[in-house]
Amino acid sequence: MKGNSVKFTPLLNRKDDMPLYQQLYEYIKKEIVSSRVEVNDKLPSIRSLADYLNVSRNTVDVAYQQLLAEGYVESRPKSGMYVTNTQFDLLQIDKKPAVFLHPHSETKSCTYDFRYGKVDSRLFPLNEWKKRYNESLQTYRESLFTYQESQGEESLRKEIATYLYQSRGVVCSKHQIIIGAGTQQSLSLLAQMLKPSIRDIAFENPCYDGASFVFKQHGFSLKPVSLNNKGINIQELYDSLARAVYVTPSHQFPYGMIMPVSRRIELLKWANDRNGFIIEDDYDGEFRYKGSPIPSLQSLDTKGRVIYTGTFSKSFMPSLRISYLVLPEVLLKEYHEHFSLYEQAVPTLHQRTLGLMMKNGEWSKHLRRVRTVYQLKQVTLLAALQKELNENITISGESAGLHILVRVHNDMTEQQLINAARKQDVSVYGTSRYWLTEVPKQKPHVLLGFGSLGREEIEEGIKRLKKAWL
Repeated sequence: MKGNSVKFTPLLNRKDDMPLYQQLYEYIKKEIVSSRVEVNDKLPSIRSLADYLNVSRNTVDVAYQQLLAEGYVESRPKSGMYVTNTQFDLLQIDKKPAVFLHPHSETKSCTYDFRYGKVDSRLFPLNEWKKRYNESLQTYRESLFTYQESQGEESLRKEIATYLYQSRGVVCSKHQIIIGAGTQQSLSLLAQMLKPSIRDIAFENPCYDGASFVFKQHGFSLKPVSLNNKGINIQELYDSLARAVYVTPSHQFPYGMIMPVSRRIELLKWANDRNGFIIEDDYDGEFRYKGSPIPSLQSLDTKGRVIYTGTFSKSFMPSLRISYLVLPEVLLKEYHEHFSLYEQAVPTLHQRTLGLMMKNGEWSKHLRRVRTVYQLKQVTLLAALQKELNENITISGESAGLHILVRVHNDMTEQQLINAARKQDVSVYGTSRYWLTEVPKQKPHVLLGFGSLGREEIEEGIKRLKKAWL
């Protein structure tokens, strides 16, 4: 009956790490919230409950004071503690963490994992990184405890500008560079800069789904444009009426063709004609194994139409999360007017350390080393495919990068190829996810990334694929 004094019978565990007052508080709260104790019911006096439970009065008092502070009970002068009138049915007792299984979460990879994007951790220059990391801590100690420039550390931007000019012909100053926490974060910032004037953006089809996802999330209308052996179809690009396009000219993702200079010039003409922008993602431009690098689109641009973006994920360490945008002048003005208050997301210490490695030549040395190792891995992969699968496959995209595509001449679907490989303890990956339109009805491509595997692992993996597919 309401207004009556209730009787509590908690089981207090004196061996538990939780203090007795906390155990008592949790017990009474649960009784109140579950409505086993009703509104206006009176709590036992501190003295009587302490005697009943054989605990100190202070233990009961502290528990009551916590209930009072949180509004579960109220104190009535010369009367005692009473349960308050609160909608406790809205609260959850014994709440369990929500379990959400992502519909696209990947199963555990196999021993021989040909996943694209994984790099060889054995190549990381740990000693050099530790040396420059400690130097950064000592030299820049004060600046590490302050907020940094929104564009990123000036010393790193200066080194990136020098490196891009020497390696890719990119003409820019440190003032045009914005450091980002990965390609998607950089593209997200870029999408916000473009959105006031541009709503439609064209994409190579198929394309890197991480980029298309970002622009779709920002409300852009995506215009898929087909590919030919030179890259994006220029006439279709004109027909799309888009004023921005995302391309991967150095090594088209995922197909791997390199856009020749003639097509690059056509693309620049389109940008001038449409008063639009080209987003040039040079995601693995460091890894060209035959001949000299083809000039970047940005290096050919004289009208400020190319937005250049790159990352250190493939060439250094994915988890470092350092990418960069090189903005043309018109967008740099937009950035300073509307987006310069965004705080820099990449830790100062990491930027300083990488900047020192680049300044002291350790980055260039590392890059030469990994390029040599990855080239040998690619040679090993191509030789193994020719030896084991030969006329049963068609290989494409081998001109550069850290992956190739294989089309298998059997009757298996993409998923059947993946499943059959998994039974041989090999992980391979399909390309259907990269299409913006319905996947064409043709023999499926399988993507083989070779960055993280040793040469012997590559050879064994291909032997197992022969058993799986033939």
